Amino acid sequence: MRWQDCVERNPKVMVGKPVIKGTRITVELILERLGDGWSEAELLVSFPHLKLDHIRAAQAYAAAALATDEIVFLGDDAA
Repeated sequence: MRWQDCVERNPKVMVGKPVIKGTRITVELILERLGDGWSEAELLVSFPHLKLDHIRAAQAYAAAALATDEIVFLGDDAA
């Protein structure tokens, strides 16, 4: 499964934040809940439209987004 099969960005849905296709469940919400200690099972119960593949896709999307981040270090004089 590729994250592209489950995650989309549409300016008409949640102001363009990445969401699980066909829902208003954002990748951000999924990651926040996991970071707060929610289990995958708790997510699936709380959001009946969500599937385990969606959770995995959200994590893969976040990893891909971070992998393409460009980091620019400024010299000590720039601070």
